[in-house]
Amino acid sequence: MSEASFTFRVDESLKEQFMTAAKGRDRTGAQLLRAFMRDFVRQQQEAVEQDAGFRRQVQIGLDSANAGKQIPAAEVEAKFAAKRAATHRRLEAAE
Repeated sequence: MSEASFTFRVDESLKEQFMTAAKGRDRTGAQLLRAFMRDFVRQQQEAVEQDAGFRRQVQIGLDSANAGKQIPAAEVEAKFAAKRAATHRRLEAAE
């Protein structure tokens, strides 16, 4: 893996506070910055993957609805009303 330098300006006070905090963790500022950069890149990749997965699921739902594969709302409500009633009965029996 080739390495490159990363140079940027920061307030002197912030730099000193950061270096002191890094030293308190037995790390160098460069080690902490590299770890931060790796974590940030990983988080961004995960966010992109989650978004893509969500979009796939939405498209599946749209395709299903467009193909006429829909369940009437009344049927869904009745199914879950029955599930709620069964759960209430189990809870009452457990008391």
